[in-house]
Amino acid sequence: MSGVEAVVARVGEIESRITSLDPAARAAQASPVAAAQPATTGAAQFATALDAATQPQATAPIGELPPSVKAPFLTGDGKVTGSAVVEQAKKYLGVPYVFGGEDETGMDCSGLVQRVFADLGVDVPRVVQDQADVGVEVPSLDQVQPGDLIIPHGEGHVVIYIGDGKVLHAPRPGKDVQIVDNFYGPAEIATIRRVVPADSEVAVTAPPIVAQAAVAQPVKATASATGDAQLIAALQAMFAVQTSGAAASGSSLQGLAGLLA
Repeated sequence: MSGVEAVVARVGEIESRITSLDPAARAAQASPVAAAQPATTGAAQFATALDAATQPQATAPIGELPPSVKAPFLTGDGKVTGSAVVEQAKKYLGVPYVFGGEDETGMDCSGLVQRVFADLGVDVPRVVQDQADVGVEVPSLDQVQPGDLIIPHGEGHVVIYIGDGKVLHAPRPGKDVQIVDNFYGPAEIATIRRVVPADSEVAVTAPPIVAQAAVAQPVKATASATGDAQLIAALQAMFAVQTSGAAASGSSLQGLAGLLA
C-alpha cells in the first residue's frame, strides 16, 4: 500500500470512529439532505466531532471500582466494615438485658444488634427471625469474620462475632451485655450473616481490567495543542475535498501523513 493510500485509509477509520461517537453525524450520514449541504458545513461538523473525540475522558481512579460495580452486600454503603460494628457494639458493654429493649437503658439480643447497626447508619430488622435473612450468608464457622452475626437453630438468639473466638451479646434477664467465648459449634448454628463487608474484603483492589481502563487515555489525548489544531485543520480540508468531489493533491496527503504518524 502506498503512502497516499495509507493516509486515505487512516482518514476513513477516523471518520468511521467519529460517526459512531456523534449521533448528529450518524443522522446526517443517513439523511439524503446531507448530500446537498455545502462542503464547508460538513467540514465544520467533522472538526467539531473530531475535537470532542480527542478530549480526555473521565475515568475511575486506579484501585477504585467504578459505580457500576456493586458489592454483593444488601445493606450498608461499603464504608462501614466489620471492625466498625465490633467497636460500636463494645460501647454497650454493661447495659442490662431488658426484653424488648433497644437503647442504653436496657436491650435484648436482637435489640442490641439493631441498635449497633443503626448507630452506623445501616438498617437491620428488629427481630432475630428477620435478622437471619439480612446480608449474605457465610458458608461456615471457619470463615466467620468480626462483625458477622451468628444465629443458632430455632432463631431464638443472636450474637456478634468480634474475633479471636469471642462473641458479644445480650444474654438473658439478670445479665448485662458482655463478651464471652463463642459457645456455638457448627452443628448448633442455623446461619451466619455478614451484613457489611469484612475488613479484608474492602482491602481488595480493583480487578486488573479495571485498573487498566483507569489509566487508558483516548486517542491523541497526549498530543500537543498545536498538533491537534494542525490535525483538525488538515482533516477539515480533506473532508471538504471529499464532500466537493475534487481530488486531493499528493502534497496535501503527504502533509496529513506527517500529522498522523
